This record gives sequence, C-alpha cells and structure tokens, in this order.
Amino acid sequence: MTDFTMQKDADGVAVIIWDVPGKSMNVLSLEGAGELDTLIDDALADEAVKGIVITSGKKDFAAGMDLNVIAGMKQGGAQAVFDGIMSLHHVLRKIERAGMDPKTQKGGKPIAAALPGTALGIGLELPLATHRIFAADNPKAKIGLPEIMVGIFPGGGGTIRLSRKLGAMAAAPFLLEGKLSDPKKAKAAGLIDEVVADPVSAAREWVLNATDADLIKPWDQKGYKMPGGEPYHPHGFITFVGASAMVNGKTMGVYPAAKALLSAVYEGAQVSFDTALKIEARWFTNVLMNPSSSAMIRSLFINKEALEKGANRPEAPDQSVRKVGILGAGMMGAGIAYVSAMAGIEVVLIDARQEAADKGKSHSEGLLDKAISRKKATEDKKAEVLGRINATTDYAALEGCDLIVEAVFEDPQVKAEVTKKAEAVIGQDAIFATNTSTLPISDLARASARPDRFIGIHFFSPVDKMNLVEIIKGRETGPRAVAKALDFVRQIRKTPIVVNDARFFYANRCIIPYINEGIRMVAEGVNPVLVENAAKLMGMPLGPLQLVDETSIDLGVKIAKATRAAMGDAYPDGAVDEVLFWMADQGRLGRKANAGFYAYGDDGKRQGLWEGLAARYPQVDDQPDLTTVQHRLMFAQTLEAVRAFEDGVLEDIREGDVGAILGWGFAPWTGGPFGWLDMLGAARAVEICDRLSAEHGDRFVAPQMLRDMADSGQGFYARYGAGKKAA
Repeated sequence: MTDFTMQKDADGVAVIIWDVPGKSMNVLSLEGAGELDTLIDDALADEAVKGIVITSGKKDFAAGMDLNVIAGMKQGGAQAVFDGIMSLHHVLRKIERAGMDPKTQKGGKPIAAALPGTALGIGLELPLATHRIFAADNPKAKIGLPEIMVGIFPGGGGTIRLSRKLGAMAAAPFLLEGKLSDPKKAKAAGLIDEVVADPVSAAREWVLNATDADLIKPWDQKGYKMPGGEPYHPHGFITFVGASAMVNGKTMGVYPAAKALLSAVYEGAQVSFDTALKIEARWFTNVLMNPSSSAMIRSLFINKEALEKGANRPEAPDQSVRKVGILGAGMMGAGIAYVSAMAGIEVVLIDARQEAADKGKSHSEGLLDKAISRKKATEDKKAEVLGRINATTDYAALEGCDLIVEAVFEDPQVKAEVTKKAEAVIGQDAIFATNTSTLPISDLARASARPDRFIGIHFFSPVDKMNLVEIIKGRETGPRAVAKALDFVRQIRKTPIVVNDARFFYANRCIIPYINEGIRMVAEGVNPVLVENAAKLMGMPLGPLQLVDETSIDLGVKIAKATRAAMGDAYPDGAVDEVLFWMADQGRLGRKANAGFYAYGDDGKRQGLWEGLAARYPQVDDQPDLTTVQHRLMFAQTLEAVRAFEDGVLEDIREGDVGAILGWGFAPWTGGPFGWLDMLGAARAVEICDRLSAEHGDRFVAPQMLRDMADSGQGFYARYGAGKKAA
C-alpha cells in the first residue's frame, strides 16, 4: 500500500492523491516523500500530461510531518537529519521548477494544490511549492505552520518560502507564533490563492489554462526584492532588529527553535533561494539535535497524544457521557457546564438559589457572545449550546445523569451534603466526581454510598482555556469510574492525567513549593525582581510572586492553614506563612483586590512589584547569583514530581511531564520535570541537590530514586519512558 497514487485523465491532467492508509489524517514520511518524487517524475516525463493537481483522499489535506519520524531521524546523527531534510527540499524544488528550462524559465508544467480541508506544517509547505493553491470553502479547516509550538520550526522550505512570499514582518505571526487561519483568512493573508467550492475542479481548470509566466515564483525572477526589505535595506533592517528583540523578549533565550527560525530567515534573505534552503536545513538540523526539541516533541505531541487516546485507560466498554449533572454554579461549575454543553452533552446545572444557577448559565452565554463577536460562533450555535443547559435548584432534574461533577465550596461538610442529595436521585450506575484541588478524595468518598463509583476530577481555572484535567483515584475508586472520567475528558477535548489520592494530588503538590520558594526568598531579603526574572529566564510563564497574585493570596493563606493543621509539628513552611499572612492582613490579596506582591493601576494592569515589600523585607547586600535562584525555583517543584512518582501518586512519568507543562506552565522547553532531569543528568542533579540541601534545608534532599538513577547512569525516560511504574 502506498501513501500517494496518481490518476491521469483524457484532458491531460495528472491528479496525485495523498491518502495514507490506516490514518485519519495524512502525515508525511520519508518513504511517502520518495513516492511523491517518483510520481512527479512520471508526470513531468509524460508528454500527454499538461498539468498536475495534488490533493487528498481524505476530508483534510494533511496534519504535517510524522513527528515520530522526525524524532527518529536524529538517531542517525546530524548528517542523517540534514540529508533527510535536503532530500525533501529536492522533491519540493522539483515541484516548484516543474521541468522548466533554467535559462528561459519556460516549458514547465503547471502544478496546483487542491486542499479539501486542514493543511498544517508540511501540509502547507508542499502546497507553497506548487504554483497555485486552491482551498475548499470550509470554515472548520485550519491552515498554517504550527511547528514552533512543539519546539521545532517549518523545515520543509516553509520558513524560506513564506518569508520571501509575504516578507519577514507579515510572515512572523505564522512562523513565530504558529498562527492558524481558516481558508478565507489564509487567502486574505496571502498564504493561499483561492477559496472555492470544489478545489480539485478549480485546480484542474487552472492547470489547463496556465501560462509560462504563471509558473515562475517571485524569488526565481530576475530583480526579486523581498517584501518589506532585506536585512540591510533601511526598512528591512528595522524589521529584523525588532523581530530579534521580540523573539528574545518572548522566549527569554530558552527556546532554540524561535532563534533558529529567525536566523534562517535573516541569513536566507541575503543569498540565493537554493542556498537559503540549505541554510534552513542546517538550522533545522541544529534545532532537531538540541535536546529541547526532542523533549518538547515527546511531551507536547507524542506523550500528549497517547494520553488523550487513553494510554492509561482501564479496560471497560465505552463510557461516553450523555447527561452530566453539575453541582455548584460558581466559577468552576459554570466553566464545566460550558465545555460540556459545547461538546454536545446535556447539562443540569444546580445551585442552592435559582439566581445563582442562572448566573452560572449566563457565563456560557457571555463566552458565546464573545465568540460571536470574533466570528467564531453563530447565534444558532449559541442557542443550541444554551439549550443544552438546564439551570435549576431541583435535584430531581439529575434523574438520568450518568455522570455527576460536584463543584461546590472546598468544604467537606458541604460536599458531603450535596453528594447525598445527588445520590438519592441518580441511577446506581452513575459515576460521581468531585472537583477539588486539595481535599483528599478518599475522605470525601465516605459520604458516598458507592465509593467504587466515586472519583476526583480536578479542573484548572479558567476551565474553558486550561487544557489539563487531573483525575484522582481514591482508595476504593473502581476501574469503570476511571474509564468514565477519561472518556468525559476526551469528550470535552481536554488532556487527562490519572493520579492516586494524596495531599494536593500531583499538580498542586509541585506548584505550591515553587510559589513558596519564591516567597521564602523574599523573606530572606532576595530582590523580588531577581526572583521573578530568574523564573522567566528559565522559561516559566509567570514568576512565583505573580502566580500567587493571580491565584489570590487569601487562597494561599487558606491552604497554608489547612496544611499546618494536618501536618502539625512537621509543617515546613512557617517562614512562607509569615509573609503570606502579613500580606493578607494588609489587604493585599492579589490581582482580584488590585493589590498584592505587585502594584496595580485603576485599570487592573500590573505596574511593577509593590514597594512596600522592600520596607518589610529589606534586601540583603549580598544577593545570590542568578543560577542559585533558578536552581532553587526549579528543584523545589521538580523534586516534588520525583517524590510523587516514587510514592506512587504519579504512575506514569509521561503524565508527570505533560501535566506539569499544561497544568502550571513548567518550562515547556524542557519537556517537563522528568525531561529536564534527563537533560541535566541524574548525577548532576544530585550534585546540585546536595549543595542546595546543605545551604537551604532538607526540602532539597535528593530522593532515593534520583540517587539510584545517578548511580546507574540511567535517565528517567530510559527506565520509565514507556509508561512503566516505579518499582
């Protein structure tokens, strides 16, 4: 079976059909590229063929390069990667030149791309090498180059072709941000040429009528000038200086792909097109051989996709949710109702007061109105989604629900009360899930008459934007409850991780030490600016002080009090509490109060760190070096991830890495805490832990598992990468 086939018709049009067997979306392999090359040679050599149309046998055109192939390419070393990319360039350049005479630029055969739907990555790079791109008028289709999102950049000529076609500035959102567009917006931006009802028919007609002039790309014409100016043109100079500043400002220098992409565009703009392709291939090789790209591909594509497809799902029949009951119409309950209704699930949204239930439903109305204003939804869609949500105070409405998601206050007594009310109505087979971020699931399950069907589902706020959902198994939670939770998360298009019950579960267990370490350093007299910037220079999206402002300081106080009550004399964070409690006493509760570790203007915008911190906690003269601050912040959270795996709370390091990146933004360039430790090497990590624990306390003592890894010379993925559990 082949990925590409060709059909020649009586009019002289050869239609090459891309249809990878056994895949819902086309992805390109090196073998597939070879098949395409052979078919192109055949069509160009056949005198009866007047033109070529490349299209898809599926509803979409292509999802891109097979990232598993890309991940495997580096096994052969840098030369193998470079040779593989150059072989792809050869195929696409052959399509672009189409057999034309190199001197006269005549005699070529027109080649068009016909896109029935989504075209991403190489799925756009291939069309960009053709002479005209026709896309179906399909508003659900997405067109773009999203490679930067998984730690690489468009290496199939897309970086060079798009920057030369649009200019560096206009191409930047698509190359550096991975911006995706529907066909009409893609045409308006210049990514494609036509949006039509029948792209294959339109492409056939075009190739039969195209002239020699229609085949010559601007960069192959004499006197070509890059739109917006080359690097040393007065306008281009400003563009490239600004782009460099923007890239370094956004990436803090820790994402190699963005810098490499910009280098490929900058250097490629100063040489011939074919030389520019070699430059692109060299920079792509450089990025692919960087451990960061492998780690990002592994966590953000391979592992994430595996978890979403049910890598850790227990054996059970399909558990898709038909009707969900949501108890509590506050911020979390309202958000869960919205994503459920958007997924086509019937929703019963219950609160103690009808006014509160209606307000919870209005949250969905507000989000839909915003989507309509951005032309991402219609009034019909709004009516359809809102029609699925029944906002009520009547627990009898829960009859027929096969899943309950309780999202009331973080109070065990309140949760126990609503659990009993719901279980009096729902069927025996229904699953009951509690949305909690800190309360032990096994304790909450005591209020249930069916603890084997009781489970934790921890959503992150805001629900509509956060992709991670943490599923927590209690001591008596049965496999069908786990399968139900996983199938529900899949329905609402989120990424699940499954963990065992323990204080703070996994995500909060790791993020709280990160926040606490930042606060602890403030109390020690470390400059808060150093603390915040050290975190960002490691790739954390928010410094610990900004993060606690966003989540609210009074929530931190509440968690601290509960943790101290539970741990007694073993409680380790008294120094942190002194800062937090003092801030709360000052009324500085974070962004919601317009006052926290940061000062805020009347418009709610941050205006810099609050000056009152320096008065209460004077900065010491001898400030720590940047690396020490970074190590304290990174190891505070990373060691908790290792301990969670060692303790059996986390059962799969893939879930640990994906959960860390999606849940609290753990430096994505690392691939997650286990990926970062593998980059460092266990021996180096233990060495740093020993120094930190000697200087700053037992919280930095290396877990025995990490010491064992150092002794054996193994990495986490070498030992546990296929989902193997800790011994």
